[in-house]
Amino acid sequence: MDLESKDTQSTNINETPDTKVSIENEENSIDFKAIFAALWKHKLLYIIVLPLSIVIGVIYAKSLPKYYKCQVTLAPELGGATGGGALSSLASSMGYKVGGSKADADAITPTLYPDLMNSVDFKTSLFDVKVHRMDSSKVMTYYDYLLYYQKTPWWSKIFSGKDTIRREKVNTFMLTKKQTAIASVIKNNVVCDVDDKTGVITINVTDQDPLIAATMADSVKTRLQTFITKYRTNKARNDLETTKRLCIEAKRRYEKVRQQYGAFSDANQEVILESVRSKQEDLENDMQLQFNNYNTLAASLQAAYAKVQAVTPVFTTLQSATVPTQKAGPKGSLIVLLSLFVGILIPTVYALAKEGELKKLVGM
Repeated sequence: MDLESKDTQSTNINETPDTKVSIENEENSIDFKAIFAALWKHKLLYIIVLPLSIVIGVIYAKSLPKYYKCQVTLAPELGGATGGGALSSLASSMGYKVGGSKADADAITPTLYPDLMNSVDFKTSLFDVKVHRMDSSKVMTYYDYLLYYQKTPWWSKIFSGKDTIRREKVNTFMLTKKQTAIASVIKNNVVCDVDDKTGVITINVTDQDPLIAATMADSVKTRLQTFITKYRTNKARNDLETTKRLCIEAKRRYEKVRQQYGAFSDANQEVILESVRSKQEDLENDMQLQFNNYNTLAASLQAAYAKVQAVTPVFTTLQSATVPTQKAGPKGSLIVLLSLFVGILIPTVYALAKEGELKKLVGM
């Protein structure tokens, strides 16, 4: 009994914690030999699936239409309108503040330009842009081009019928299904990005035709500039029109009183009655009052012109639109590689699951 107890004790002493850890590691280690054997057992599946996946990848890549990308970059005037030198001085001298301040900050800042371009009004405004394809001189609207001249993969033609819908008048409040679909295509094709640090605006236009991509990039840039200019100068232009109307009315009143004063003076040159002299003085005072009013409004009109010019934003074109010469996609080699990866992954998962090795890997 003493010998047996000694042997047991010696066995327990030999089973150190390090020995237990090594045993657990052996149990949890990956048996690469068993995995390779499981995969090799299903080598025929790889022989069938891999070439098939490559063929599918090539057919899919060749079926996708080519597309081109044109990029335009702008550097807008940041902050409030500071006016320009002489114009600001002129407006200030007439009692008008033209310089920008935080109180005069715009509601639409450059960071909101992408949202602006995604608005229904902006997207539908691009419907009527005149374009023509690289291989044709036929001029058409961008809407008609997207509706009738877009290439699609062969499988999409199988499940879609011929479109015979005529274009209807655009009502942004209630777009038709077709107009909504075209607006969605424009949203994907025309993308605006703004750098938060530098404020640089980047406009990317993607299209199947390189010439149309460049044409639309230039048109989008111009329309964005026009919209922002109208927005920034809207109040100043309204003030200008109001001042101009008041100035015209003041001039008309002044000329009317001046004619009355002249006619009354000519008709009463020899008359020395006090009532006549009093009437003449009243007309003269009224004429002077109307002249002062007209003179003040004329000065305000010049200041209003200066203010419109001062708040007009300035855009510097950093990169103009050019017709791309190289396609932007589709990336055929990448598509084939992804298809090959899927072609390897599916047989591998199947083989490991079939031979029971997948459960071992998952359970580790």
